[in-house]
Amino acid sequence: QVQLVESGGGEVQAGGSLRLSCAAAGRTFSNVAMGWFRQAPGKEREFVAAIAWILGTRDYADSVRGRFTISRDNAKNTVYLQMNSLKPEDTAVYYCAATERRITIRSFGIPRSYEYWGQGTQVTVSS
Repeated sequence: QVQLVESGGGEVQAGGSLRLSCAAAGRTFSNVAMGWFRQAPGKEREFVAAIAWILGTRDYADSVRGRFTISRDNAKNTVYLQMNSLKPEDTAVYYCAATERRITIRSFGIPRSYEYWGQGTQVTVSS
């Protein structure tokens, strides 16, 4: 069983920064890609960013491109999301996801591409 444990959420004022972390624990698994999604109240879960584990290929949602940066530490099986210039509309529960499936970058933004999910961490941006 693979568990994803997120940390780093919290409350910040608009314009501020937060860094989320997601560590994969449990059995050894062939990590192919990890991503971040978010869900605001009353809205569907949406793609934020993803990274291919070996090549490091990244993809971002247009709404966060240039403000958020996804990175990974292969040795620690951990993915990070550095969030800068935060806006109130970034407020949501942020979920980490991982997959062992051989997906392409075109599938990074599709939730069903991932079979492992974290419990979520709340990010609140006040104006």
